[in-house]
Amino acid sequence: MLRRRYLGGLVGLGALAATAFCATLLVGSAGLPPARALATLLGGGDEFSRLIVWTVRLPRAMAAFSVGGLLSLAGVLLQALFRNPLADPLVLGVSGGAAVGALAGMLFGAGFVTLHWYATAGGSAVGLIVLLLGRGGGATRLLLCGVVLASACGALITVMLTLAAEGQLRGMVFWLAGDLSWAQRPVLELCAAAIALLLAALSGRWLNVLSAGELRSASVGLPTEGARIVVFVCSAGLTALAVIGGGMIGFVGLVAPHLVRLGFGTSDHRVIAPAATLGGGTLLCLADLLSRTLAAPRELPVGAVMALLGAPIFLLLLRRQTR
Repeated sequence: MLRRRYLGGLVGLGALAATAFCATLLVGSAGLPPARALATLLGGGDEFSRLIVWTVRLPRAMAAFSVGGLLSLAGVLLQALFRNPLADPLVLGVSGGAAVGALAGMLFGAGFVTLHWYATAGGSAVGLIVLLLGRGGGATRLLLCGVVLASACGALITVMLTLAAEGQLRGMVFWLAGDLSWAQRPVLELCAAAIALLLAALSGRWLNVLSAGELRSASVGLPTEGARIVVFVCSAGLTALAVIGGGMIGFVGLVAPHLVRLGFGTSDHRVIAPAATLGGGTLLCLADLLSRTLAAPRELPVGAVMALLGAPIFLLLLRRQTR
């Protein structure tokens, strides 16, 4: 009965995710009616409609769903690693490192493709430093190292914004607040989200053991230190990919796992990992839709819209759990 209920919940969540994804394709600020957008998706439409739907909206919708899924899955991994429901991908410092790398590339005048390499190098460097400094000290030491390096990255970002020219400053600030217009080729993030989801679902049993504590892990023969390193590296990689694809977007990795735990009534990672991935993608698709339509024709930073949505949702969840 429980398996049927969980399977039904996942199917329903998948249908909700598909609905949110389609809504981002049909609705926008370009003056294109939803009926014309739907006709374009079905193979019709004029050249302008095809340009808007296939070249602008589809890559952005794919980026929103994949980035949201990556951040949510990273949040699930971190909450299992630290056994702390407040753990979030931003805590790692990897997102800050990727942001520092991308901003450094902008200061040096790097091109669009080269910026991805700058961001990857920055996120990987910070993740490696956190891993080396926290090695052998358990989850608490990893968390403390991540918090300290995240603060250091924040200071470096402030310095870079101070040194930036006026022509660069607006683009930097907008990207830091979350900018999915970077997503010209979001296939990489989408494939990474699918592969990570498959691996997390297959390793859900071991995530359950890891989140139960060191004593339980040792009793079943799970190498705790090695498992921590693997989970940390995977979550750092997912976070770096998400930052490269969409900038600094918070609350997704914190809110989505809580929502699915409450909705499904379980903490089994074999259910939570795929459900949180679908839920995070759905949340960010809705936030992106709002960011494009609330102040049309102007566009709001999707990270700011996600924070405005995520903060009250998280407070309501916290209040309900306290009760």
